[in-house]
Amino acid sequence: MIITLTPNPSIDRTISVTELRHGEVNRATDSRIDPGGKAINVARALTANGSDAVAVLPTGGPEGRLMEALLGRSGTAYTAVPITGTTRMNVAIIEPDGTTTKVNEPGPTLAADEIEALLAAVDGHLADGARWLVGSGSLTPGLGEDFYATLVRRGHAAGAKVAIDTSGPSMAVAVPACPDLIKPNHEELEELVGTPLTTVGDVVAAAQRLVAGGIGTVVVSLGKHGAVAVSPEGVFQASGHVARPVSTVGAGDSLLAGFLHAVCRDAGTAEALATGVAWGSAAVSLPGSRMPTPEDVAAIAVTSTTDIDLARPLTD
Repeated sequence: MIITLTPNPSIDRTISVTELRHGEVNRATDSRIDPGGKAINVARALTANGSDAVAVLPTGGPEGRLMEALLGRSGTAYTAVPITGTTRMNVAIIEPDGTTTKVNEPGPTLAADEIEALLAAVDGHLADGARWLVGSGSLTPGLGEDFYATLVRRGHAAGAKVAIDTSGPSMAVAVPACPDLIKPNHEELEELVGTPLTTVGDVVAAAQRLVAGGIGTVVVSLGKHGAVAVSPEGVFQASGHVARPVSTVGAGDSLLAGFLHAVCRDAGTAEALATGVAWGSAAVSLPGSRMPTPEDVAAIAVTSTTDIDLARPLTD
């Protein structure tokens, strides 16, 4: 069982346009809505590929009811904690080449008793013997920057491994709690370590320092350069070929889901990274924040290596 916690879920509305013209009336060629939030996406991807997962999330207002309906329709198991605020709605505008423009709402403020109810729901699933707890995404107003650090400690106390995928101060505060896995992208890793990372080697060195400091595994998504993973097993890189990118929304979440899916089947870091990259690449080929199925994943060719070009710039 993998538990995912999304403190600030969203309804994701994805709108396709032939060209995004700033300051003008734009006509949509297509639109869709999906249940959103990074950890929710992880649970959806795991469910679509046969892994046992449950999403924990706060829901409120009409959008909260819509969220529950969408999750039920997708077959994703979930525990919804009712709140007085209203679940946010995010908008992504997709151009034909896959360029994505996002507008994210801040989300509702959670009261102290709602935060406790959210953590109690997580504790209830941890008591059932979950192997992994995933905390992912932005923090809704009312949550302190130490929220994910608290989540790491609660997960470890219950005997579960913990993965964190967030950014900014909440990631910086979570790292000293030593999560078993973190999954920043290139820019988020730069923010975390406080220095520009201009080459693949810079990214690897930064990830190695984090592992030496107590993080179990660091997986870094690098866009068109694929992803790298650093763990006590070594350093690995993988990339997947996508002939026609459609939407990048949820790609990093699918990568994390694929990695955990493989790890829960006793895969090593290299195999888990290849699986994650296949899932993430498959997500890029799909509309909106649709999560990939086994058929989508099977269509992706993945190249893996330990012979990494450390001098390769990340700007090419």
